[in-house]
Amino acid sequence: MENTDVFLGLHDFLERMRQPSASDFVKSIKSFIVSFSNNAPDPERDSASVQEFFAKMEGAFRAHPLWSGCSEEELESAGEGLEKYVMTKLFSRVYASLADDVKIDEQISEKMALIQQFIRPENLDIKPNFQNETSWLLAQKELLKINMHKAPRDKLVCLLSCCKVISNLLFNASIASNENPPGADEFLPVLIYVIIKANPPQLHSNLLYIQRYRGQSRLTGEAAYFFTNVLSAESFISNIDAKALSMEEIEFEKNMESARALLSGLSSDVEALSNKNNLDEGVGHYSELVETSSQASVESPVRPKPTEGKPRTEAPHAKDQSAVMKVPSLSDLENKGATILLNDQTGGRQALREYPYLFSQVGDLTFKDVEELLSQYKQLVFKYVSLSRGLSLTTEFSSYSKSEMHSQHHHESFKEPEDVRDVTSNDESAGDRHRLIDGPDGTSLFGEENVGSGLPQDKVELPQREGNNEMSQS
Repeated sequence: MENTDVFLGLHDFLERMRQPSASDFVKSIKSFIVSFSNNAPDPERDSASVQEFFAKMEGAFRAHPLWSGCSEEELESAGEGLEKYVMTKLFSRVYASLADDVKIDEQISEKMALIQQFIRPENLDIKPNFQNETSWLLAQKELLKINMHKAPRDKLVCLLSCCKVISNLLFNASIASNENPPGADEFLPVLIYVIIKANPPQLHSNLLYIQRYRGQSRLTGEAAYFFTNVLSAESFISNIDAKALSMEEIEFEKNMESARALLSGLSSDVEALSNKNNLDEGVGHYSELVETSSQASVESPVRPKPTEGKPRTEAPHAKDQSAVMKVPSLSDLENKGATILLNDQTGGRQALREYPYLFSQVGDLTFKDVEELLSQYKQLVFKYVSLSRGLSLTTEFSSYSKSEMHSQHHHESFKEPEDVRDVTSNDESAGDRHRLIDGPDGTSLFGEENVGSGLPQDKVELPQREGNNEMSQS
């Protein structure tokens, strides 16, 4: 089922939930979310509880007049809508909920960060006629979208898209070289290579999440085959050693040490550069203070003594000037942010994952990418221009008195333009087709807040029912 079909199915599901006859369903769903959220995390128990609830609700849908005479496809859409709604609400409660899972995520990510520095297709016995690293970037791009979604199906679709890109490339290569169609022996090594090069954050937690909370009746056929291959790839990467890469032990260890030195050296260089910049800024600031003081002494060699009973006003004004002088420039903020990104290797990579086109080539893009690229471009431009304008306004106010600066700065610098708010307040990427369904007046049809994390949100809401307000925050 395509994403567009799932969106329409979700919309149909939510529309049916608005009907008065669906009040029992609404109460059951919200009651389950509340009771589930109040329990301590236990992955096995949680998974069984969710799967049982899905099966029970989908059985009730079939017997209810709301779905009377509906096709199997419509009932399937209702099940998808239920899964998406419930798991979006429970995402922050069940995703990476155990410290052990988080630790494995970090270990796998660190290992891939090292191995990707020296691994080559030959190390995985990928035949030369099947090697196409430029086109494999398309598969990496699909894989890196996985953390843009919360619903298990949406995450699974990212994995399947990645696998299909690889499968199609291998098939075309086999035709071009007059070889037999590629099988698992050709597919799995390429998948492993793509995953290592992409190094998607929280790979382990994502796979566990899909395993536990994707409807078991839907994890079949092609989806099951490709998902099993991804699990095999993760297992291979977790246990990768010299033999797995067709290397001598000494060569493997040497490469790993070189990769560690490269990554740690980059961090050390950045730290040294940061310290130097901080020192230069400190010296420059001190010089500015001395120069300002000297100029003030030359211009006013004799300062009249303040009359008794008249308070001095120079000190507050000097304090304001000092505060303005300490405001960093836009370049300073950019350099500081770049330093933080490079120092924090894991966090930096995750931050850049929000912009999946950053590492794309021109040939990687399709017409379908235009909308998302345009949205990301607008967000970046508005944020950057707003930051620039805010800093320039602060600098201009240095010539104002204390009262004028307070009044103007509060009015102009901290008032966010409406057009900026409209763009930057959107937490969802343009590529995510699962939008919050709004009423004709622009307000949400459903008053319930979304439960989730800071990740881009797939927002779906159930209607409010009278007498059920205690569940409104579920």
